[in-house]
Amino acid sequence: MGLNPRAVIFDMDGLLLDSEPLYRVTWQTAAAELGCPIDDEFYAQFVGRGNEESERLLQERFGDALPLNEFCLRWRRDFDERLDRAPLARKPGAIELLDFLDAAAIPKALATSSPRSIALRCLGDLATRFAALAFGDEVAHSKPSPDLFLLTAQRLGIAPSQCLVLEDSAAGVRAARAAGMEVIMVPDLIEPSEEIAKMTLQVCQSLNDIPVIIAK
Repeated sequence: MGLNPRAVIFDMDGLLLDSEPLYRVTWQTAAAELGCPIDDEFYAQFVGRGNEESERLLQERFGDALPLNEFCLRWRRDFDERLDRAPLARKPGAIELLDFLDAAAIPKALATSSPRSIALRCLGDLATRFAALAFGDEVAHSKPSPDLFLLTAQRLGIAPSQCLVLEDSAAGVRAARAAGMEVIMVPDLIEPSEEIAKMTLQVCQSLNDIPVIIAK
C-alpha cells in the first residue's frame, strides 16, 4: 500500500474525539465509590480495549469486591450526565483531515471498541462522514484482536492490506497490524513503547500531520 491507501480507518476515542478523559473520570469515580479505586496506571490497561475486555480486567483485579453490574450502572449514568452538560471536543485537525480525505476521494471508516449505543451518541453528526462504521459489540474479540478492523474492511469492500489505520492506543496498533493493515499512531493519554512505535508507519503528534504524510 505504501502511503497510497484506498481507505483510511479511524479509531474514535482519543483519536477522533477527546473522550478518554471522560471515560477515565467516570470509571475511576464509580470504582472509588464502590471501594475499589482505579489508579491511572491500572486504567492505562483499558485504553483502546472494549468494555467487556476492560471489565474482565476489573474482575481479575477486584473479584467479588467490585459489584460489576452496579459499577456499570454508575459509570454509564455519570458518563451520560457529563455528556449532556458538555459535548465531546473533536481532536485538533480532525475535521480538516476528514475534509482532506473527501477532497482526495479516499473512503473513510470508523472502527471503535465502544458499543454502538455509546459511540453513536458520542459521534453525533460526525457519523455521517464515514462510509462504514464498526463497533465493539459487533465482534467476538475487541482490540488488540484484529476482528474489528477486519469487519470494517469487509464493510468497505476493500482488502485489509489497502487500508491505513489511524490509532492512539497500543491495543489499536496491535489490532491493526494483526489485521494486516498499516497504521499511523497519534498518541493520546499514553506515549507508545519502543515496541509499539516500531509497529507503526509513523508516530505523529496531531491529526494535522496526516494530510502531509498521505500527500507525499
